[in-house]
Amino acid sequence: MELQIDHVSKQFKDKKAVNNISLKLTPGVWGLLGANGAGKTTLMRMIAGIMQPTSGNIAYDGVPIKKLGEQYRNIFGYLPQEFGFYQEFIVRDYLEYIAALKGLSGRQSRRRIHELLEQVSLLEVCNKKISRLSGGMKRRVGIAQALLNNPEVLILDEPTGGLDPGERVRFRNLLSEFAQNRIVLISTHIVPDVEYIAACHAMIKDGNLLVVGTTEELVRLAEGKVWSCTVPTGTVQKYEDKLQIVSLRNEDGGRTSIRYLAERPYTADSVSMAPRLEDLYLLLFPQNIGEGSRRHS
Repeated sequence: MELQIDHVSKQFKDKKAVNNISLKLTPGVWGLLGANGAGKTTLMRMIAGIMQPTSGNIAYDGVPIKKLGEQYRNIFGYLPQEFGFYQEFIVRDYLEYIAALKGLSGRQSRRRIHELLEQVSLLEVCNKKISRLSGGMKRRVGIAQALLNNPEVLILDEPTGGLDPGERVRFRNLLSEFAQNRIVLISTHIVPDVEYIAACHAMIKDGNLLVVGTTEELVRLAEGKVWSCTVPTGTVQKYEDKLQIVSLRNEDGGRTSIRYLAERPYTADSVSMAPRLEDLYLLLFPQNIGEGSRRHS
C-alpha cells in the first residue's frame, strides 16, 4: 500500500500554490505541517482527486488516481477544512445518506454508523439536527463521515478545529488505532495534534517541501537552538521584543521562566533544552506564534 506524490505542482494564475512536491506515503499516520497559506489544502485537494495538478502525478499502488477513478474513491476518505452538510439533516440520517453515496448496504451502513457514533461520542445527539450541534460536534460528524467506508487512504484537513482538549485526545487515540495498515494524512498547523501519533511528518512552506522525517529525526534539526532562562516578570516585555519565545511560565517570587529559540544563549544563565517538534515548527515558521505554539501559564 503506497500513495506516491511525484513532482506535483499547482499553479493559480501568477501564484504557485504547490511547487514540485514529491512524497511517498506508506501505512501509518502522517503529519502535514505548515502555516496557513502554505499550500496544505491545495495539496490535499489534489490527493483527493478534487483538483488536478498543473504538473506531476499522484498514484496509488503504482496506478494514477485519475485512471483509478471510482476504484480510488471507494477506498478513500476525506474531511475538508470547510466541511459542508445539509443543515436540516439529523446526524444519523446524514450519515446514512453519505453511506449510501459511498455504496454501503443498508445493514452494513447501520452497523458502521452505530460503531462510529460511539467512537466519536455522538450517540446521545444522533437524532438531533446538525444545525443545532456545537462546532466541535459538527466536526465530529465530519470525521465520522470520512471514516464510514473504512478507507485505505484517509485525508483530514485541519480536523481538530473546534474540538476541546478532551475531544482532541480521543480523536488522536481513534486515529492511532485506525491507521494500522492504512494511510492517514493529517494537515494541521497545531503541532501537538500529530507530534506523538504520526510515524512521519512533512513540513511545507510557501508551497515547497522543506523537510520530511520522523519526530525523532526532525527534532534533531533544532538541537542547540532551544534555551530556557528565568527573568523578573516585569522585564518579560523586553525579552519578547528581542527573542522568539515559545512559552512563558510564571514562577514564585515575581519571576517568569522563558523558553526561547536562538542560535546562541541570550543570557548567561540560559540552559540548553531538549527540542520538541513544536520548536522546529517555530524555527521554520517564525511569524506564527499563536494557537498551539506560544503558551503562558
